[in-house]
Amino acid sequence: MQKLARSPGLNIQHSSGGIAGYARVKPLLTRGLLHLNDLVKALPEEIEQYRDRKWRREESLKVDSADQVEAMVEELGMCLGMTDARKGLPSVYIAVCGRRDAHMPRNVQKDFEASRAWVLKDEVMARGRVYYGKLVKGKSWFLARRMIPVFNAIWGCSRAGESGVLSKNAQIVLRVLRKEWEMATADLRAACGFKYKTDLTKAIDELQRRMKVVPQEALYVPKFTYIWTLSEARFPEELKIKMKRETAVRELARTYLEMCGMTLLGELSGKFGFYRWESGRANHGLVDEGFATRLATGVYRLARESAENTET
Repeated sequence: MQKLARSPGLNIQHSSGGIAGYARVKPLLTRGLLHLNDLVKALPEEIEQYRDRKWRREESLKVDSADQVEAMVEELGMCLGMTDARKGLPSVYIAVCGRRDAHMPRNVQKDFEASRAWVLKDEVMARGRVYYGKLVKGKSWFLARRMIPVFNAIWGCSRAGESGVLSKNAQIVLRVLRKEWEMATADLRAACGFKYKTDLTKAIDELQRRMKVVPQEALYVPKFTYIWTLSEARFPEELKIKMKRETAVRELARTYLEMCGMTLLGELSGKFGFYRWESGRANHGLVDEGFATRLATGVYRLARESAENTET
């Protein structure tokens, strides 16, 4: 079937018609006549403005303190750390910049905004009021406490299942930390008996992904190092909460939709690595609850935001 690069007379990128605009786009989506690249540009301007407010992409809303970062994480539920606008997700760096087109420079050491975001990241991590770790797709995430059981249900593993899920090196690191409780990177490597730095790095990344280990603090004197500790030591109550995977995926979809205002075809699966049917089931559940409105195949909008725009 031949696909059209862009439908004549349909300015998708600058459409502000909301649901009415998508009524014209829907036939092209369902018949496969619209490329995903065109759809990505289809966000109505009011959705971009919604994200400006939620993601602190405005000069008047940009963050400059650990308290403000924590308040943003609590409101959003989750955000990235040092990523820029190209990831399509909120981050501490974007919030520090306070604009849509925040791009990380190559020389971050000499950039004030990048340096400030890094300092705030370290402060928030050390305070321990929100979760911080390298989680989905190797990216560093901040999570509100209410999202810890959600992520743990999807990507974590139980203590009984560790031997069948974790690598040998990851189990060694975990065993040492459960004995020592907290350790600097070099000391942890020595205690584990690893010959190569990469062995510890890969094991730590695996344990962070499984929500077993978190960085507790970053030290710069006499040399840079992280202090590592157990996730269960910092967030014991949240990690005790049990949740079915299906429920957790739906709650993640809920938080993501409320954070973004609108999600496009394949977006949830692309960001978090879910199967398409799994994302679809979660979004359909939100529609059934009245939390979301389905505009087209794979396109969902926050029902409250739709209602507010209709009233205005």
